[in-house]
Amino acid sequence: MGAAASKVGDSAPSTGIEQHSIDWVPIEERHGKPSSVGAIWFVGSLNLTGLATGVVTLSMGASLVWTVIATVLGSLFGTFFMAFHSAQGPQLGLPQLVQSRPQFGYLGAALTVWVFALVNYLAFNTSDALLSGQAMNLLTGIPNGLGYLLAAAIATVIALFGYEWIHRLNRWLTWPFVVVTAAITVAALFGGGLPAGVWDAGPFELAPFMLVFVFVAGFQLGWAPYVSDYSRYLKPDVPARSTFWWTYLPSAISGIWVFLLGAVISAGAPEGTDPVTALKLAADRLFSGFGAVAVVVLLIGLLSIMAINQYGGSLTMISIVDSFRPVKPTRTIRVVTIGIMLVAVGTVSTLVGIDRFNWFFANVVVVLTYLFIPWTAINLVDYFFVRRGLYVVKEIFNPNGIYGRWGWRGNLAYAIGLACMAPFMVITGLYVGPVAKILGGVDCSIFVGLPVAGACYWAFARSLDLAAERRMVREEGLLEPLH
Repeated sequence: MGAAASKVGDSAPSTGIEQHSIDWVPIEERHGKPSSVGAIWFVGSLNLTGLATGVVTLSMGASLVWTVIATVLGSLFGTFFMAFHSAQGPQLGLPQLVQSRPQFGYLGAALTVWVFALVNYLAFNTSDALLSGQAMNLLTGIPNGLGYLLAAAIATVIALFGYEWIHRLNRWLTWPFVVVTAAITVAALFGGGLPAGVWDAGPFELAPFMLVFVFVAGFQLGWAPYVSDYSRYLKPDVPARSTFWWTYLPSAISGIWVFLLGAVISAGAPEGTDPVTALKLAADRLFSGFGAVAVVVLLIGLLSIMAINQYGGSLTMISIVDSFRPVKPTRTIRVVTIGIMLVAVGTVSTLVGIDRFNWFFANVVVVLTYLFIPWTAINLVDYFFVRRGLYVVKEIFNPNGIYGRWGWRGNLAYAIGLACMAPFMVITGLYVGPVAKILGGVDCSIFVGLPVAGACYWAFARSLDLAAERRMVREEGLLEPLH
């Protein structure tokens, strides 16, 4: 059965370094509890990038009060869809993006969804690199570029060890991070740095309110292309609702907390202050020297996320290569692809520079939101409403299999969804769609792309021969109906 079968059935003795990459995780290697997923997604936002997200929201034109409201609503909205992707992991035992082949095709997924996902990893890790370099510079005085390399080296080791160590690290970090973030919150709210009248709501303006909403929802949705990578080792009898809630609540709570903290810290800092310096200024108001402690702790959290992005970027590169030439999922290829991520991110971050962080980060998150909204709708509709979690795993790795090279249903639904979103889009300083102009700069594209792409795919999928596919699922004997 060749390379396709090897991705389904091979397993290796357990060691410190993860062996699997894009292949199916055998049942006998499944372990852990849904609560372990909670640690990943709680700590996932408690870092410098999460804080910077809040800093950027306050620069979008709304008052602090309206920024807070838009942030809460956007986070609850974006995390909802992200958590449903997480619920796919225990059932399928596959990385998130490999699951896109049944909708988009063997090559189709590689040339559309996976390319966008790779850009997602590079962009977010570039933001992480800029912040880690600035943090190292602020703490030690070393150049930003060297600071990034030191931070990335640590993240690379974590990414190389993979799934188990990423989970373990985040479990260790959870409670120390809660304590330090709580102290930073006290400093930001009661340290005396906020200007008078900062809590006056002021007039409601829909345009900046929606910019914040889409930005925050997009940040949370940015986890979707790899969220089930960290639930795929759970046993398949774990209920989908359990994985959903252990993803949704920790991610939404920590996200809202750190985003709002970033906005408050920004309100108390001089205009134009970068997120790391703003954090240090706010924390030092609690007591002298606490600013350095706060930066160190959130930098450690950032290293964990850099590792997750390097790990996910590695899996995506392997998936793209595998779509053109079957590859054996070995440790060597993971080392090579993680190394490529390190060099690429270092190059881009040097070109962007910390001075342009807010502009880069804001536009990157919004553009990636547009690219992943139709994919999210298609992937979730296919999993929960069309195929109901039942796929032929070996066929996902077969270039000539039942899912085809080009999944016209997924690709056409994606194109229609994206085209319908375009008139409603707002990319600050770069593009405002014609409908958004009529609406006074209000971005409501997210409410267009989700239903349009999902409905189109559901309609196109009515022509699928699901009865024949389910017979193949039963014959393969790897997947059972959803719990």
